[in-house]
Amino acid sequence: MGKVVINIERCKGCGLCLEACPKKFLSIGDKRNLNGYYYVQSRGEGECTGCSSCAEMCPDVVIEVWR
Repeated sequence: MGKVVINIERCKGCGLCLEACPKKFLSIGDKRNLNGYYYVQSRGEGECTGCSSCAEMCPDVVIEVWR
């Protein structure tokens, strides 16, 4: 099992991580960060495999994956 940690204040909501996740564990939220972007959030516990594909795809390096 993996755990995804997202720095929501630096996330621009580009969605590249959504496409990279094989389990579709991430989604764009309905709240905005201080910069006005809808940020990415995880859908819950237990689905993440810890593959780190989302973190590797993120152009702003705002995602950390822990196993």
